[in-house]
Amino acid sequence: MRTVLVTGPGGAGRTTVAAATALAAARRGRRTLLLSADAIAGFPPGTEPAEVTDGLWSARIDSGAHFRAELLALQDQASGVLDLLGGNRLDGEELTELPGSDQLALLHTLRRAAGGDWSDHGYELLVVDLPPLREALAVLALPEQLRRYLRRLLPQERQAARALRPMLAQLAGVPMPAQWLYEAAARRDAELAAVQALIEDRNTTLRLVAEPGPAAEGALRTARTGLALHGLRVDTLAVNRVLPRHSADPWFAALAAQQEKTLGRWYEEWAPAAALCEVPHLGRDPRGPDDLALLDTGVGGGLFESDGLAAGLDQRRPGRADDPWWIEEPDGLDGDRVLVWCLPLPGAVKSELQLVRRGNELLLTVGPFHRIVPLESGLRRCTVSGAALTDGVLRVRFTPDPGLWPRTS
Repeated sequence: MRTVLVTGPGGAGRTTVAAATALAAARRGRRTLLLSADAIAGFPPGTEPAEVTDGLWSARIDSGAHFRAELLALQDQASGVLDLLGGNRLDGEELTELPGSDQLALLHTLRRAAGGDWSDHGYELLVVDLPPLREALAVLALPEQLRRYLRRLLPQERQAARALRPMLAQLAGVPMPAQWLYEAAARRDAELAAVQALIEDRNTTLRLVAEPGPAAEGALRTARTGLALHGLRVDTLAVNRVLPRHSADPWFAALAAQQEKTLGRWYEEWAPAAALCEVPHLGRDPRGPDDLALLDTGVGGGLFESDGLAAGLDQRRPGRADDPWWIEEPDGLDGDRVLVWCLPLPGAVKSELQLVRRGNELLLTVGPFHRIVPLESGLRRCTVSGAALTDGVLRVRFTPDPGLWPRTS
């Protein structure tokens, strides 16, 4: 299944473009599912997939309902312990959604679409309306981070005492917390693994939505670094609300000229790695599928032939290489073997870059973005001997540790 994750700076119209993209694909014969947390005029409001038009289904992400269902289920699992402690159980009506629940609801819905309840519906394309750009990057990194936390807090190798837990539970008269805790952790890890696999799949790409202007330029320039750090690839930059050129009105013409300057820079910065699609300004907020269809007249440019908002949705164009990073083996000093791990980080600034080796992991901080990267097996037997940022690529030098990687004659 092809997956397109749509995000962009706040207020750029990402929900509208996500809906228009899904509609454009359906009109070209692709069986498409659209997921969004926001209400879209003319689209069904339910949380289960419902048909919008021929070939297009949509479902709402209801974070409040998900939060209540998850907390009540957790309460049921821990009922024995709660009764032992004299705790008063909560009713669903009194539960108020907490901050962060919308992110977990989004991951839960992605799992249902990727490998859960909806995976057998035969969808060819999944279009997901993500939160604004900075928050979207954090959400997409969340499955990997949460799985790492679970492995550290509840490691599998420390579950050897499982045989003793039923005996302890019988003596105490209640299920031992460790039992259901490990079982719940295993379920969560499996769910997060499915979402992580979807995000890292070769057929998953991002579609950025931005309104041309100075504020969006800065936001996209910063985001490029975060996208590269997490190995995500942009298939299309949808330039939204593009004004008609050559207006006789001086004020209107000045706005259009400013947009055109920004567009020129974006064609230089983003092509040929990503296509650009210019989405016209309708002079009003789009209302319903008919208006969304009018947006599917986007003009492409640069090195790409435009197919409107359906450009870049071909299943045959992989969104991600097997490994977005690579290893080089240059000649070492004095004949020593050196491995260089190359990590593309476009837009990264040396003064904002921090790199720490800890055990079998590399802790990377680039400006506001942070990621803990597990080292490949060969690099784990090496020591970090240097690093340099040149031409947007971070090159980390590894020297084999003689104690772990003996020389061969």
